[in-house]
Amino acid sequence: MIYFGGQIVSEKLRAGVVTGKEYEKLVAACKDGGYALAAVNVTSSSTVNAVLEAAARNNSDIIIQVSNGGAGFYGGPAYPDSLKGKVLGAVSLARHIHLMAEGYGVCVVLHTDHANRGLLPWIDGLLEEGQKFREETGKPLYTSHMIDLSEEDLEENIGTCAAYLEKMAALDMSLEIELGVTGGEEDGVGSEHTGADNPKLYTQPEDVVYAYEKLNPLGHFSVAASFGNVHGVYKPGNVKLRPVILKDSQELMSERYNLPEKSLDLVFHGGSGSSEAEISEAVSYGVFKMNVDTDLQYAYSEPVATYVNANQNAFIAQIDPETGQPLKSKYDPRKWVRQAELGMGAKLDEIISVLNSKGKSLAEK
Repeated sequence: MIYFGGQIVSEKLRAGVVTGKEYEKLVAACKDGGYALAAVNVTSSSTVNAVLEAAARNNSDIIIQVSNGGAGFYGGPAYPDSLKGKVLGAVSLARHIHLMAEGYGVCVVLHTDHANRGLLPWIDGLLEEGQKFREETGKPLYTSHMIDLSEEDLEENIGTCAAYLEKMAALDMSLEIELGVTGGEEDGVGSEHTGADNPKLYTQPEDVVYAYEKLNPLGHFSVAASFGNVHGVYKPGNVKLRPVILKDSQELMSERYNLPEKSLDLVFHGGSGSSEAEISEAVSYGVFKMNVDTDLQYAYSEPVATYVNANQNAFIAQIDPETGQPLKSKYDPRKWVRQAELGMGAKLDEIISVLNSKGKSLAEK
């Protein structure tokens, strides 16, 4: 059984987008069951559908998230008002998922990815749209938003996050914060820190305790505590993960506040390129969410190159110069985009297996 708030809760949730207490129950189930959910960045209805298809095939719940840049691409790069276009792009993407997710028969967490201080107006716009959606449907538009102020002083970081958590809690939403810096860059947000010995990449457990003290009274939140994480895939030796930092943070929290073990809801950023052993260790310390973007971008793109190379004539002429036959059936975008979706789905199959969430969806069947 799954324990939530000290009580045994139902093991099943309604399929579709989960928010509020249902989301918290899903998080508790992950930690209780020793598995984590893949958090996949999407940029189009095609990538959304590929993720939903893979989640359903694996009977695994899933986290779908979008960055500011991804939202702008979804809304159209030519939209006249850039900020409004990114807000509306994120709204359009979310509504697509709300419309489709239940039919795929799994639970879906809707999340926005890294927003630094410069991107807070985007979050403000989404909270306004989220309020409208809640008045319309009775549930928030997004399950949670992420605010990444990890480059700032701890007090400034948590002070701003506290103000936003109050707003989000009022909408029955959660907040994800970052403590310590995730190296590299994620769609325009990040840092130059990539060296394995850079202390900025490793969160101090005392900082986690400080965040808990300030945020816990306000609402539900999760912590992306850095333990050497770096966005992207790098040559061996450039990244040194130290998941024991997560263990130390959990133990300090339990000791100081007399809490059950693994009380913190932890997030693993920069999961692409990590070893199975590193992932398993992090999950064992209470990680319920692992972000995977770079590996899946490649998995989506590589099959397109293979398809184009195998059908070169179709991409230089509408009529085959050798046979005189029409090539429409070859260059039809549905053909090569579908290959991209299948490639992304196959890679996500592997990730779901490593995270041990295969066959563990809480969705009622």
